Amino acid sequence: VVDYLRAARTGLGGVLPTKDDIVFERFFDETGGMQLIVHAPLGARINRALGLALRKKFCLTFDFELQAAASNDAVLLSLGPQHSFPLEDVPAFLRPHTVEDAVCQAVLRSPMFIARWRWNLNRSLAVLRRKGGRVNPFNIQRMEAADLMAAVFPSLAACQDNAPAGPIEIPDHPLVRETLHDCLSEAMDIDGLKALVRRYEEGTVRLHFVDTVEPSVLAHEILGGAPFTYLDEDTEIGERRSRALPLPRGLPVEPRELGRLDPDAIERVRAEATPDVRDRDELHDVLLSLVVARPRPEWAEHFGALASSGRAFELHVPDRGDVLWAPTERRAEIDALFPGASFVPDHPLPPGLVPVLDAEAADDAAATLLRGHLDISGPVTTEELAAATGLSQSTVTISLEALRAAGFAVSGRFEPDRGEQWCARRLLARIHGYTRERRRAEVRPISQEEWQRFLQSWLHAAPGTQLEGRAGLAEVIEQLQGFELPAGEWERIFAERVEAYRREWLDDLCLSGEVVWGRLSVLEPAGEGDDPAPGTPDSASKTPSRRTPITFMLRQDLPWLLNAHRGDVAPAEPAAGAGRDVLDALRGRGALFHSELQALTDRLPTEVEEGLWDGVARGLISADGFNAVRSLLEARTRFASRERPYRRSGSRGRRGTWRQGVEGRWTLLPAGDPIDDVDELAETVAWQLLLRWGVVFRDVYLKERLAVPWREILWALRRLEARGLIRGGRFVTGVTGEQFADELALPLLRGRRAA
Repeated sequence: VVDYLRAARTGLGGVLPTKDDIVFERFFDETGGMQLIVHAPLGARINRALGLALRKKFCLTFDFELQAAASNDAVLLSLGPQHSFPLEDVPAFLRPHTVEDAVCQAVLRSPMFIARWRWNLNRSLAVLRRKGGRVNPFNIQRMEAADLMAAVFPSLAACQDNAPAGPIEIPDHPLVRETLHDCLSEAMDIDGLKALVRRYEEGTVRLHFVDTVEPSVLAHEILGGAPFTYLDEDTEIGERRSRALPLPRGLPVEPRELGRLDPDAIERVRAEATPDVRDRDELHDVLLSLVVARPRPEWAEHFGALASSGRAFELHVPDRGDVLWAPTERRAEIDALFPGASFVPDHPLPPGLVPVLDAEAADDAAATLLRGHLDISGPVTTEELAAATGLSQSTVTISLEALRAAGFAVSGRFEPDRGEQWCARRLLARIHGYTRERRRAEVRPISQEEWQRFLQSWLHAAPGTQLEGRAGLAEVIEQLQGFELPAGEWERIFAERVEAYRREWLDDLCLSGEVVWGRLSVLEPAGEGDDPAPGTPDSASKTPSRRTPITFMLRQDLPWLLNAHRGDVAPAEPAAGAGRDVLDALRGRGALFHSELQALTDRLPTEVEEGLWDGVARGLISADGFNAVRSLLEARTRFASRERPYRRSGSRGRRGTWRQGVEGRWTLLPAGDPIDDVDELAETVAWQLLLRWGVVFRDVYLKERLAVPWREILWALRRLEARGLIRGGRFVTGVTGEQFADELALPLLRGRRAA
C-alpha cells in the first residue's frame, strides 16, 4: 500500500487527493482524445453530481456529447481531440447558484432519471406490476412508462429534431418532482456538491492541476470502471474511450528492477522520439520545447525562415564558444541560464517578457530545458546532455536530480559500456515494453496435451528423465516441497522420479536433518475447543491413514513455507484425549521416542499412535525419520489383517504394537516466525512455483494450498520478468490470465512444440 501511494504521489506531482486536496489530472490517449480525471475521494453521490454537472457544462461549451463516469474516489470525463482549454479553468465552470440547475438538466438525459421514473410509476400505481392476477410483462411496463412520459413531460419525450435550443423546461408535476428529488438527493448529493463548489470559490479546498504523460496509478480504477459507474447513455464497453488506454501492469518499475534492455528497443524508441521537422512551424514548436538546440544542417533552411521573421535567433555563449538556436519566446529563460550571451540577430525582448536573473529562475529554466531534451533523447549521459544544451555538467547534474525527485527522469545503466545514463520515465517504460514484447514473441504456445507431457519431463516422471541416488531424491523433494499429497503415496512418487529408489535414502535425509516432513495446511475446528467434525474432508484423523496429506521439504526452507501456507493462522490443537496428552508431553520434554511417550502419557500404544497421528493430521507433530510414519501405517495394516502377533512394548503389563526399524524421535513441527517483507515472501513462493511447474499461471496456483494471495505472487512474477530473470508470454493454450515461465523450461517447451 505504501509503495502504491508513493507511486501515486509521484505521478500526481507530489500530492495525494483528500477531501481538502482535489487533483485535476489530464492526459491524452492514442487516438488524440483527452482524458480528464478529477481525483476527489468524496463518495459516489457527490462525484456523480460533479460528473454530470461538468459533463453538461462541457456539452454546452463545446457542443459535443462526451462520456463520463464517477466512482467513490474520482470523476472521469472522456473528451475528444477537438477540446482545448486551460486545465485551471475547469473548476470555474461551476457556480454555487447555478450548479443545481446544471445537474437537473444533465440528469434528465441520464439512465438514472429513466430508472427512477419507472420506479416511481410503479410506486404510485400509475404503471402496475401485476394485472389481472398475472405479472405485467416488463416490456409492456416500459411502453406504458414511455407513454406517461410523453403525456406528463412532452419536452423530454419529444423528437430531438424538433427540440428547441436551450434548457429543457421541467413541468411542475408530482411524478417529475419526486423523480428529480430522488435523483438529486438519493442517488446524488446536490447539497454536498453545492458546498464543494462554494469551497472552490472560498479557497478552503486546495486545487491541484497535473498534466501527465500516462495515467497515474490512482486513475486505473475509474478508467476500468464497471458499467454502473457510467453517467451517460448505455454504451458498449469496447466503445468507451477510456478502454482504449493501455494501462501499465503494476506500479512504475524502478531502474534497479529492470533487466538488460534490448539495444534494438532503445534505438527504436530513440528514432520514435526524435522530432521529424517538416516546416518552420514544426521547428518552432520543437525549439519551444527544447529552449535551446544545437544547429542541425537538415533544419538550417527552416531556422533561417524563423530568424528572418523574428521568431528565433542564434545564441553565442562567450565562455565556451557555443552556438545554439533558440526561440524568441524563451528569451527570459535564456537570459537566466546564459548571462552575457550575445544574440544574432540582436533584438530586444518581446513585449511582455521581463528578464529574471535570480538563482531560482535559473534552476527552473534549466529543469525545463533538460526536460525537453530528455523527451527526445532516450538514454543519455550527463556529458551528452551538457554538450547538447550548452550547460555546465554541475548544472545538468543538479537539474537532473530535481527531475528525478519530481518523478520525470530516472537513472541507471541502460546500455553496456556507457556508464550511468538518464532517461525520461515514459521513454524508459516504452523501451522496457518493447524489450518484453520481443522476448515474448520468441515463445509460441503449446496445447494442453503437450503441457501434460511437458510436466512429466519437468517433474522427472517421464522415462529417461529420472534422477539418481540420494542427491537426486533431495532434488525431487526440493521441487515438490510444500505440495501436499497423501502420506501413503509419497514413496511411490519418489520411486517414479528416482531411479532404483531406496527407502534408506529418504531415512538418511530425514535423520540427518536435511529434510523434514509434516502437514503445512491448517485445519479449522468445527467449534471453539472442539475437534474437527468427523467425516469432513479436512477433519483431523486420529486413526493412522495413508490418505492424510503431508509434504516433504528442506529444513532450511521450513520457515517461509510455514508462512506461505499458514499466514497468521495457527493449527487447531486437541482439547482433550490422547492427542492432548501427547502434545503436552512433546511440548514439555522435547523430542521423544514412542516408548517414552507411552511411559509419560500412561496410555496404551494404540492410543499413543492415535494421539501422534492426530497431531500429524493437524500439522502439529513430525518425526526425525519417515520410518515413524511407515511403522504407524504398517502396524495399523497388520492389526486390521491379524497377520502378525503383537509383542510387548512400552510400560509394564500393557500389550504393545509390533514395531520394526529405526523410527527416530517424535517432535513438534516448528512454528514459523512472521515475515514482515510481503514482497520477499511472494517472490520466494513464485520461485518455488516456477521450480515445481515450470510455467506458472492462476490455474496452477489454485492447485496449491497457499495463504499468500495470487495478486501478490502475480506482482512478484511481474517484477522477476522486469529484471529479466523469467519470461512472460503465452505458453499454454486454453489458459486465461498471465503466464510466466522459468528460463530453464523454455527449451523443453520448444521441444514439445517441435515434437
